[in-house]
Amino acid sequence: MKKAKLILLLALVASLAAGCAYLPLLTMTPELPVSPDQTVTENGDTVTIPRALYERYQQMDELLEIMDVVDTYYYQDTDERTMLDGAAQGLLYALEDPYTFYYNAEAYAELWEEDEGNYAGVGIQISGSYLTGDCTISRVFDNGPAREAGIHKGDILRKVDDLEVTVYTLNDAVDIMRGHPGEPVTLVVDRNGEELTFTVNRAQVSVNWVESGMLTDNVGYIYLYEFSGDCAAQVDAAIADIIAQGARGLILDLRDNPGGWMDDAVSIADHFLDEGIICYLEYKDGTREYEYSKDGKEDLELVILVNEFSASSSEILAGSLQDCAGATVVGVQSYGKGVVQYVLPIGDEGAGMQVTVAQYFTPNGNTVHGIGITPDVEIALPEGDNGMYEFGDLADPQLNKALEVMEEKLGKLAEAV
Repeated sequence: MKKAKLILLLALVASLAAGCAYLPLLTMTPELPVSPDQTVTENGDTVTIPRALYERYQQMDELLEIMDVVDTYYYQDTDERTMLDGAAQGLLYALEDPYTFYYNAEAYAELWEEDEGNYAGVGIQISGSYLTGDCTISRVFDNGPAREAGIHKGDILRKVDDLEVTVYTLNDAVDIMRGHPGEPVTLVVDRNGEELTFTVNRAQVSVNWVESGMLTDNVGYIYLYEFSGDCAAQVDAAIADIIAQGARGLILDLRDNPGGWMDDAVSIADHFLDEGIICYLEYKDGTREYEYSKDGKEDLELVILVNEFSASSSEILAGSLQDCAGATVVGVQSYGKGVVQYVLPIGDEGAGMQVTVAQYFTPNGNTVHGIGITPDVEIALPEGDNGMYEFGDLADPQLNKALEVMEEKLGKLAEAV
């Protein structure tokens, strides 16, 4: 199966890595479709096409007529490429599917740059709430310029240079924060009601997708922020490290993880499963495509943390481990993005698109789309708690509950032995 990336479109949260707006998505990159009977022959200035193809092109006459009218009568000069990009966006918008849309050449190139996790910026990730209008810094990347300047997780971003930042201007703010290494940008943040100003020198940022460590002598903790880049390899290394340190249980934190590559979810799930089904996709003709695990699971008790922004690949991983690995899911109902998109190039000028092609289901056949993963142990953050805890902070009530659940699981295991 080709790479499948889950990008989820959050209704209330847009996650941005200091230069890239992030959508949660589950996608694959297939071969482009080729319609039958599209043989084109050329003879001098004459081009001969099959009737079926000609009739299809005739359906585009109205669009071409509109472009001709604009070219003739519009009061300013126009750019045909820009108009065609807009037409492509409108074509897919008419499907009324928030996960099916068009990328112009610049956006398509940025999509792959963001997935690699290397860009020139300030090194923060931002969550924007349409309820409050605030844009909160949800991550400060390791070894990045924002961390070096003293910006903290939980700071509310108020200004970038002269731009007032709200959820509606966030994309513009991100564009400003992107730039060339060494160039300064001014960020104004609100920290506990105090306004602070930082001058941050842009730098090449390498995103860390995973953090890990030990919470106790026998409980390891891995926070997987996104299924992108080399995250699966980072998780592999983290699992090996906590086992070497004596871990008998693992808390895998998928909170606020919008998804990413489906292959990575499958690879990570395989650590904790013997041979069996990890998930399956179902296409509109009813055919199913299964993802399988191999024998040889790790000997670890599992607790999975999810919240309302855990989506797509996060839900594939959590659902498979809940169904088949005895994992206890702790937190609140996950986002509920259970559809899959293809991401593919379009034309010869660098554009692309993504299109929803299938739903996915957990090994037990549970529907994810519109429902999400239901926790075994439900615990919401207290009212007014924005969840902006540093890695491994047991003042975090959800993480603390997960540890309590894990210790109970390990206690029962010891009694059984």
